[in-house]
Amino acid sequence: MRLLELVETSRRVAGTPARLEKIAVLADLLRRAAPREAAMVASWLTGTLRQGRVGLGPAIVREALASAPAAAEATLAIAEVDAVLDAIASARGAGSGTSRRALLGGLLGRATEPERDFLARLALGELRQGALEGVLVEAIARASGVPAPEVRRAAGNSEDLGAVAAAALEGGATALAGFSLRVLSPVQPMLAQTAADPAEALASLGGEAALDWKLDGARVQVHRRGDEVRVFSRALRDVTPSVPEVVEVVRALPARDLVLDGEAIALRPGGAPLPFQLTMRRFGRRLDDTALREELPLSVLFFDLLHADGAELAPRAARERFAALEALVPAAHRVPRLVTSDPAAAAAFLDDTLRQGHEGIVAKSLDAPYEAGSRGSAWLKVKPAHTLDLVVLAAEWGSGRRVGSLSNLHLGARDPASGGYAMLGKTFKGMTDAMLAWQTSRLLALELGREGHVVHVRPELVVEVAFDGIQASPRYPSGLALRFARVKRYREDKRPADADTIDTVRALYARQGAQG
Repeated sequence: MRLLELVETSRRVAGTPARLEKIAVLADLLRRAAPREAAMVASWLTGTLRQGRVGLGPAIVREALASAPAAAEATLAIAEVDAVLDAIASARGAGSGTSRRALLGGLLGRATEPERDFLARLALGELRQGALEGVLVEAIARASGVPAPEVRRAAGNSEDLGAVAAAALEGGATALAGFSLRVLSPVQPMLAQTAADPAEALASLGGEAALDWKLDGARVQVHRRGDEVRVFSRALRDVTPSVPEVVEVVRALPARDLVLDGEAIALRPGGAPLPFQLTMRRFGRRLDDTALREELPLSVLFFDLLHADGAELAPRAARERFAALEALVPAAHRVPRLVTSDPAAAAAFLDDTLRQGHEGIVAKSLDAPYEAGSRGSAWLKVKPAHTLDLVVLAAEWGSGRRVGSLSNLHLGARDPASGGYAMLGKTFKGMTDAMLAWQTSRLLALELGREGHVVHVRPELVVEVAFDGIQASPRYPSGLALRFARVKRYREDKRPADADTIDTVRALYARQGAQG
């Protein structure tokens, strides 16, 4: 298969908001691909490389693009591109940067302009064309004739959607049966949707549910086989050396084979959580740092049990998994849980959770299996919303289906001390198509100048932004950044002088850190 077919499909997928049309276009491409090509197609359309990180930074990509003009005719095959990426990933030692640049330059010199743009964004991890994993799962199912739930199950149990695509197209449902939970191999975590309040959550889940504390920690999936324990992050990265406390807790449990889902979190002596960014200081380290462990000890609290001594529990109802978890793991290492059908009791449980400094609660169906990789309706998170009124300082041109729209907003709080604005981060989340069209027109009317893909604007537009927390950040002069910011609405009724100040943000950050 030629690369241009993939690039053109990517463009078509990016250009349509219709999910069914995306699925149809992707399924047609997958049908035309050989199984090995399908693996590359699925990986690349989700913005990932089969080789993982290959050492291509922005400078190398810019230099490679400048080293040769675009080709006039499309001749590149997908397999050829993958072979070059293999060679780039294999470059090691002295001169490896030069080798990668030369290999990439040679590849880009054989690519047409649309292919060059696609490859450059793919190499930099900036490919966002709307072919999200859920859409691709449906497309794989349609192209292979395998029922979508079976493809979804296999994808949830695999770190590699490309491998799932190749197996489905080559061997159908029989081949996908091999994608099952395996101890020491991580599976995609089950995720939650949102409910407005505990009463709504209970009603959505049939009246009775398990309510768990929602911790502001680091999601961990822990596997044990005999004395070997491996800990994986939410992104399925092996973080075992960073969390020896977690390893010790799981190694002490009375079982030989285990797969547990939970949260690692740094707590104060009284049990209140420390800020999220302090917990995250413990991650990303390659070795056990004894001094940091003493300074920031981690606790681990589990809320689900997917496998125990040969029994695969993930397909079983939650009430059965939760009973097995309670029988195996001491209360000190389990997330506090209330099973109830009483909205008043659920509201009181939420209030108590918040008083102790945690984010909120997660309501869980007692009858649902553990659906790896799914953000279904069986888990519903409930937490209070934090909002600020901020000023738009700049915006970035979007990519994929947002090409031609100003999408990623630069957000600032008023700084009374300087008379200017303190930037707190960026967001492209929470915007409808109508909002994108309106803000593009409105921001272009406020344009002051451009710097690459960034349009700087007069600070006149106020936007209400919801966020999950505030963290320390060396990226911005304010020293602070919003976590998971998303647009709620524009406040045309407010002037920039009515926006929240950096002093307000600092007070919120201090209060967040002082909880408990």
